[in-house]
Amino acid sequence: MLNWEKTPSLSPMLRERAWIEVDLGALAHNVRQVRRRLHPGTELMAVVKADAYGHGAIAIAQTALQQGASWLGVATIPEGMELRNAGIQAPILVLGAVNAPEQVEAIAQWNLQPTLCNPKQALVFSETLGKLGVAAPMPVHLMVDTGMSRLGTHWEQVAEFAQWVQRLPHLKIDGVYSHLATADDPDPTVMRLQHQRFQGAIAQLHSVGITPPRLHFANSAATLIDNNLHYDMVRTGLILYGLHPAPHLVPYIDLQPVLQVKARVTQVKPLAAGSGVSYGHSFVAPHDLSLAVVSIGYADGIPRLLSNRLSVLVRGQRVPQIGAITMDQIMLDVSAIPNLQPGEIVTLLGQDGGDRITADDWANDLGTISWEILCSFKHRLPRVTVNQPHEVRVMGG
Repeated sequence: MLNWEKTPSLSPMLRERAWIEVDLGALAHNVRQVRRRLHPGTELMAVVKADAYGHGAIAIAQTALQQGASWLGVATIPEGMELRNAGIQAPILVLGAVNAPEQVEAIAQWNLQPTLCNPKQALVFSETLGKLGVAAPMPVHLMVDTGMSRLGTHWEQVAEFAQWVQRLPHLKIDGVYSHLATADDPDPTVMRLQHQRFQGAIAQLHSVGITPPRLHFANSAATLIDNNLHYDMVRTGLILYGLHPAPHLVPYIDLQPVLQVKARVTQVKPLAAGSGVSYGHSFVAPHDLSLAVVSIGYADGIPRLLSNRLSVLVRGQRVPQIGAITMDQIMLDVSAIPNLQPGEIVTLLGQDGGDRITADDWANDLGTISWEILCSFKHRLPRVTVNQPHEVRVMGG
């Protein structure tokens, strides 16, 4: 991953081709909005896995912590290591499963907290930590499967699992959590069933004398829907980045999108009627038009499936993309934009003038979800942070 901050000679080129702007002021707004919804004493975990959903994990994590988040969530050990290398000291929970002894050693070395899903995994942790001679027990979080059918121990077996972990040396239970499968569905039936199961698991733990220091259950959607799901901590991802998990949740919270994708025009030329555009000539000009070439493509994360369906903003006006999206470039019909010049900025995602194109727009066109759109932007797009209190910093993707 290219660290633009440590490559000053490249800084002038950051906005010469294509880039992602990360609005840290918008992020700060979103964190504050989420915190206002929480019970007093409920902690906020900012989920920054997958390079903070494509926004740049370090800058996002630093800003979220400054605005009141107290935990960070990652999916992998290297994601946690990156944050520690940046000097971040907040607790970091690894949400993914870890099984190999060398992974246990890395978690201990980098002061991360793991998710334990079953007794065998817990035994590997305890035995490895024993061989390492670790003095203090490692805090761990137990994952309870209440209906996601992914990671975790079945909710009816959580007491037995927790007792097993308690008997093992070198481990201490710092949290118990579960994950919701349908919190963004207008029908709350499955979410309520999962909550009942989570409550049942907690009751089982209490019946054997185990009171976990920290319970967490709510994702972004659940955080908005019902504060009875907040417990000791909520784990929020998408809403921090300014997108709602579902259309019916828009009235619940005021959010500002954090990410914008921009690129520059590299050439403008006339295109005669009947001329084909790009590979396969999937677009043939129905009449004379003005064509612009823009320096961004599917190698940057622009879905090729949006070919001939994508709209972008130029001078605040929507214009259509035409022809197949190529690896490094797209073409536009800019007939409605007078005297467009090379070097002018095209907004693919974000706001220009009074119009805005969102990740939800792309997701709806593709039949997918906004999470996938955000996580698809490649690292050759530099992340440029804007609207922050101090000097602008540029983070590697």
